[in-house]
Amino acid sequence: MNILLMGPPGAGKGTQAEKIVEKYGIPHISTGDMFRAAMKDETELGLVAKSFIDKGELVPDEVTIGIVRERLAKPDCEKGFLLDGFPRTVAQAEALEEILSSLNKTIDFVINIKVDNSVLMGRLTGRRICKNCGATYHLVFNPPTKDGVCDRCEGELYQRADDNEETVENRLSVYTKQTQPLLDFYQEKGYLKELDGQKDINLVFEDIVKLVGGFHA
Repeated sequence: MNILLMGPPGAGKGTQAEKIVEKYGIPHISTGDMFRAAMKDETELGLVAKSFIDKGELVPDEVTIGIVRERLAKPDCEKGFLLDGFPRTVAQAEALEEILSSLNKTIDFVINIKVDNSVLMGRLTGRRICKNCGATYHLVFNPPTKDGVCDRCEGELYQRADDNEETVENRLSVYTKQTQPLLDFYQEKGYLKELDGQKDINLVFEDIVKLVGGFHA
């Protein structure tokens, strides 16, 4: 079962990804994780990616696509995978189709978690993260027991610089502009399934399970 998970910042992709991986036993593959693994393993493409990242530059498409190809060819992806953060453009989506074709795989589901911008704004600006262990809280939906202190490790909680209102508004605008052509691409292919991400986390996951059903790779 090969799933591509999409949704704007704050839609709850991370939470749903964890639940999908736990239930179906497939690896969660994100672009960031792939880059880190390739650089750690010092693969040829990993070293090329590192040279761009170290200079603060965007990694070119051909390098990103090569790293995705390497990752999807690994044995743990044989029964399926959950891809998150790639593709980001139609060109990357077309490259992904070629990669999967060469591996005798296809995308089974493109799941887009939809949430209104006004709701996303409240979710993102209320997020707080532990400086020590990285645990995530929300002032409204998931507040820490003690204000400003992590329940797990008692570390200090902070608001990410990109979680303030002005930055969040810009991030959502950029996301919508960049992602709409990609959604259109998958809609035309018949892969796209859109789910209401404004429901309770567990109800969103129930919708994903209903959608996926008893699917087996």
